Amino acid sequence: MVLHCQVYSLSNTQFKSFNTVSRTIQQHYLTILNYFERRSTNAAAESFNAKIKAFRSQFRGFKNVSFFLYRLSRIYA
Repeated sequence: MVLHCQVYSLSNTQFKSFNTVSRTIQQHYLTILNYFERRSTNAAAESFNAKIKAFRSQFRGFKNVSFFLYRLSRIYA
């Protein structure tokens, strides 16, 4: 409830930057609440995604997708 009141008061200001912050909070409201209720984030998924991108760029792409998935499973599984 407090977050909702803060967003409402921010959206009524004349400052453009506060309106941007208010809109961002409104768009990600449930995700923000989830963090404070369960202390969970998607950091593990983001980290794994970064590892995959680094692995893919290291070999400059793959033509055989099944081999790419095999290599990923052998290295990161």
